[in-house]
Amino acid sequence: MYSEKVMDHFNNPRNVGEIEDASGVGTVGNAKCGDIMRMYLDIDDNGIIQDVKFKTFGCGAAVATSSMATELVKGKTVQEALQVTNKAVMEALDGLPPVKVHCSLLAEEAIHAALWDYAEKNGIKIEGLEKPVNDISEKEEAPEEEY
Repeated sequence: MYSEKVMDHFNNPRNVGEIEDASGVGTVGNAKCGDIMRMYLDIDDNGIIQDVKFKTFGCGAAVATSSMATELVKGKTVQEALQVTNKAVMEALDGLPPVKVHCSLLAEEAIHAALWDYAEKNGIKIEGLEKPVNDISEKEEAPEEEY
């Protein structure tokens, strides 16, 4: 059912924890399944993500997508991190079962929520960043979101 990469990131998640005085913190959830993901970003003065941590309450796929998302944004610029999509997270994990695609949406939205918090704290606008939702199940039901 799950790829070796998903199982590896579930059994050995990368970047678990919190960052004290993080540049940005984003928390998102999915009311339908109960998953909650919190992402912490440490962004330097040049807009580079120096460190990233996460805490996730959820299923194995939620933990794996959180872990992979942190790997994909670490060392990247804010703009590059914004380009990390749920599809990129799924591809990096060699796919997810259709019933677990929402976990990758949670990871993408957690990145956006942390970037939004960073922008708010610093009084800046990040080109292309829209205000994230707190509950991705709202986004899943939007007619323009098809998978």
